[in-house]
Amino acid sequence: MKRTHLPLNGLRVLDAAARHLSFTRAADELAVTPAAVGQQIRALEDTLGVVLFRRTAKGLELTPEGAAGLDALRAGFLQFEDAVRAMQAGQSSKTLTIAAPRDLTAKWLSTRLAAYGRADPDLRFVLVAADDELDFTQANLDLAIRLVDGPGEHEGIALPADGFVIVGTDSGGEALIGWPGCPQSDGVAAPLTVADAGLAIDAAAAGFGRACVPALLAQADIASGRVRVYADEGQGPTYWLLAPLPQWRQKKVKELVAALLA
Repeated sequence: MKRTHLPLNGLRVLDAAARHLSFTRAADELAVTPAAVGQQIRALEDTLGVVLFRRTAKGLELTPEGAAGLDALRAGFLQFEDAVRAMQAGQSSKTLTIAAPRDLTAKWLSTRLAAYGRADPDLRFVLVAADDELDFTQANLDLAIRLVDGPGEHEGIALPADGFVIVGTDSGGEALIGWPGCPQSDGVAAPLTVADAGLAIDAAAAGFGRACVPALLAQADIASGRVRVYADEGQGPTYWLLAPLPQWRQKKVKELVAALLA
C-alpha cells in the first residue's frame, strides 16, 4: 500500500476500539458517534480485506487479523507523536533568522533587535541579506523584510512609514544621489551613484548631494541632525514584514513582529 494511501483515520479508530473493546467508549475518546466508529472500522476492513472485530455473547472481540498489527500500529503512533513534538520544538527555539536589506539592517533593524534582545537574553538573531527571490525553506528563514508594494504570496504587515523624503545638508547641493530604486531628478546628473538607500543617506551627510530615500530609513540620521529633510516625496514602496503562513503563525515570529511594530 502506498504511504500516501494509508487509512490513518481508520487506523486511529482501530487503536481506540481495540483498547476499549467497545465502539461506544472508543467514540467517547475520539469525540465522535459510535456509528461513525463503526463506519470507519467497516471502511478499514474493506480497505485491508480482513475482518477486524466480531461481536460475541461476551461483547466485542478483536480477531487474530486485527490483533496481528496492533503492536506495530501503536509503536507507529508513538513515533508520530515524537515527530509532532520535534516539529513543534522549533516554535520554542529562541533563534530567529531574518532576511532584510543591508541598509535597513544598518539604519533601522539592528537597534530594534538589540532592544528586543535585551528583554530576553536567550534570544539569538541570524541576519541574512534579502535576495530578490526568497526561499524560506532553503534559507531556514523565520521572517523577511522587503521594500515592496505588498505582501504578494506571503502573509505580511507593512511597517509604519511616511513615504519617501529628500534629505541632505546645506553644503551638499541639490543634485540627487543615485541608488537602485530611486529615480534621478530630471535634467540633473547624479554626482554619485551608490548601491542602496543607506549609502545614499551617508553620501548626502558627507556633502555629495541629496538623497531621495524611504523616511523610515532616514529616521535616526534626521533625529541626530546628521541630515535634514528638504522635501516630502509622498508615498512609494513600503517595508513589509513577510513570511509564509506556517512561519507567520509561530509564536516567536508573532512576538518579533509585535516588537518591530511597537
